[in-house]
Amino acid sequence: MDRQAGKKRAGEEAAKYVERGMTLGLGTGSTARYFVDALAAKTADGWHLRGVPTSQETRRQAEAIGIEIITPDETTVIDLAVDGTDEADPQMNLIKGGGAALLREKIVAGAARRFIVIADKSKRVAALGAFALPVEIEPFGWALTVRHIRAALLGAGFDGAGVELRAREGAVVKSDGGHLILDCALGRIDDPANLDGTLKAIPGVIETGLFCGMADMIIYADETGVSIDQA
Repeated sequence: MDRQAGKKRAGEEAAKYVERGMTLGLGTGSTARYFVDALAAKTADGWHLRGVPTSQETRRQAEAIGIEIITPDETTVIDLAVDGTDEADPQMNLIKGGGAALLREKIVAGAARRFIVIADKSKRVAALGAFALPVEIEPFGWALTVRHIRAALLGAGFDGAGVELRAREGAVVKSDGGHLILDCALGRIDDPANLDGTLKAIPGVIETGLFCGMADMIIYADETGVSIDQA
């Protein structure tokens, strides 16, 4: 499977749901980049689009093609949010956060009138969990938070789960909001909504990468075609 071809096709398919004048929630990551790329033709044709990006990387990409970047207030209506995913199960539950933007992605997806997820077909799985679950935590007292997370995972039946502080090239990874990211190797998650609630009840946990009951549509693609799941 040509995953890049699938990501590109999914991003282009999602762009078909964009209408002139929309305010868009713009996701983060390699698949979301293809969606933003697909909007360039619309802005070049004079379409006015506004965007709420979920990362500085996405902000720079959107600004470069002429999307107006806004800071949302209480009156802001996000017409459509589009983002990628690291895994999706048949019930349309997701694991997200590989790009360390899970908190902002969940805020934007939760505020949008419609949330479309885009992915290459390899991201559709029978059950979540092969991809390590990202958990965004407060830096202060982070080791205490990790201790509580380990205990909660053990109590939830994840015996021997690996919990690691995300790092790249010897440096600790931080979200754009300055938070730390844990990656929890769980193997299989049979009740993602319950696990999401269990982890978020721990002081120091800001958000998890479990997006349950949020997606309105998932567009899967590969080099040969597109398939769609809808809520």
